[in-house]
Amino acid sequence: MEAYCHKRDYQLRYSDYDFKDELSITSLLALVQESACLSANELGFGYDDLKPKNYGFIVVNTYCKFLRPIRLGDAVRVETWPLPPRHVLFERDYRVFAGEELAAVLASRWCLVDLENFSLLTPSALQEVHERCPYRAEKTVEVPSWKIPRLGEGAREVYRLRVKPSHCDHYMHANNTRYADFFFDCFSMEELSARRVSSFQIVYSKQAREGKELALFREDLENCTVLELRSEGELLSQMRVVFQEGAV
Repeated sequence: MEAYCHKRDYQLRYSDYDFKDELSITSLLALVQESACLSANELGFGYDDLKPKNYGFIVVNTYCKFLRPIRLGDAVRVETWPLPPRHVLFERDYRVFAGEELAAVLASRWCLVDLENFSLLTPSALQEVHERCPYRAEKTVEVPSWKIPRLGEGAREVYRLRVKPSHCDHYMHANNTRYADFFFDCFSMEELSARRVSSFQIVYSKQAREGKELALFREDLENCTVLELRSEGELLSQMRVVFQEGAV
């Protein structure tokens, strides 16, 4: 029997692309989120399945490695499947194609939570679905490390913003895709024009709810840039970005 894989072709819009006519990081995260939701629907643990139980999945880590940019005009296909869960972590990997060429590979980790108090749940909370789920052990990419070190003395505050309703999803907090905008706005267009993203990783630690003031901090290291999103001194999220010099 062929291993389970959800596959979908996407018709993209001009608004999905950035000023370089490349798929924006936010749009990429939206695509893989859409594919994850559609796959979960197929497997019996989608949003409509979990809502009566007041359960929900929240993403806690995303790692992406680019093999090439996804450009305006490319036909885009996303493939995804769930990996066997480990304790409270549910993993899911993705392949993103531009035409027939593999353009990006991603890995993600999710937690199942009780939305009443956001306590963590194990697969046993969905025992019947868990027992028949066609998990697939294949990885698309090896993640160097799921942890991102805290910023050091060389960090500087870049800007601040306040979480607005337009940032939020049905869990009443800023959707995970919007964090990419928050983080990449720490770079100038000149910086982003001179190089392309080779890989990025986001760690989601705390929820950013409406009205929260967010402060973005940046530290440029020898081989990457690390960014932190904080609210009232509390760490909410981190991003590590590795660039390849030269626009491609």
